[in-house]
Amino acid sequence: MKDEPLLIRADGSPEIGTGHVMRCLALSQAWSENGGSVYFIGEITGGLASRLRVEGITVRVLESTPGEKNDALETARKAQAVGASWVVVDGYHFDGSYQRRLREEGVRVLLLDDYGHADRYEADLVLNQNIDTEAALYADRSEETELLLGPRYALLRKEFWSWRESRRTPQRQASRVLVTLGGADPDNCTEMVTGALDRLNREDLRCTVVIGRSNPNESSIAAAAERTDVSVDLRSDVSDMASLMAAHDIAVSAGGSTCWELAFMGVPNIIIELAENQKGIAEGLENLGTAINLGWHETVNMEAVSDAIRTLLQKDERRLEMARKGQTLVDGKGVRRVVNKFREHPINT
Repeated sequence: MKDEPLLIRADGSPEIGTGHVMRCLALSQAWSENGGSVYFIGEITGGLASRLRVEGITVRVLESTPGEKNDALETARKAQAVGASWVVVDGYHFDGSYQRRLREEGVRVLLLDDYGHADRYEADLVLNQNIDTEAALYADRSEETELLLGPRYALLRKEFWSWRESRRTPQRQASRVLVTLGGADPDNCTEMVTGALDRLNREDLRCTVVIGRSNPNESSIAAAAERTDVSVDLRSDVSDMASLMAAHDIAVSAGGSTCWELAFMGVPNIIIELAENQKGIAEGLENLGTAINLGWHETVNMEAVSDAIRTLLQKDERRLEMARKGQTLVDGKGVRRVVNKFREHPINT
């Protein structure tokens, strides 16, 4: 794998979400760790493009219409131009015909999937890291398609790797709350949760509210923080989420990929579903006992959020058990397992 290029075709536009780019970043970092180079092609915002370039990833603009035949051909041509035998595909445009066209052009394909959205699966590898996934989602697939399913393959970025062996030890007494609701948060749930913190009436409470790089509501969130009687630290453009998570006892989060990071770090979370594809994750984690699911964001209010936070802060044994179950569920080695799968598949000739 040393000096072997990897091409990633992904979408990170705000309407799709930055989580797609972040899990691709995790793969990129693991590939680079083994001496390979990484090229990224797709629609991304300026901030994310800068993050990728800082990581040493070459970013290129897609000239074709996303998801159409010319997209697949352009992606294959770019892979061939840089000498990449594997293409990682992540987004909702990429159906069975798209996957097949890539393979017909002589490249191997890893498809990152959330909920079985494609009509058929022709990729060499299909990865769905979600807790609610099952093989039945991919019943219509090629005989050559291998499935990588569940949090065993959770893609954690490099900042989390140092915690694999010396796992974080959750504290028995809790007073630190992290709020992180994704990059864009179009419904401004962050402001609502910030307001809920004021209802807790605890002088020892220390709260950190992370504002995503695509969130347009920073000023109103800051105003909500000013109105609270608890200590609220606003943070944006956080580069080391692992260390930030390690410094907190519980979290309020959306139901996306952040859940795997929190589980790995042993931080029980209260989930607010911000997108349809988060429902299965939120329900699965609550059933497993690693999180509290408050449900769809439009039905969640300040009182429900503050009650859930208060419950986790007060019930030490329950919180510690949730942390233990989370760390058992996600061991942090998922990205290593995926890179090893690349090695197991022979390169096309």
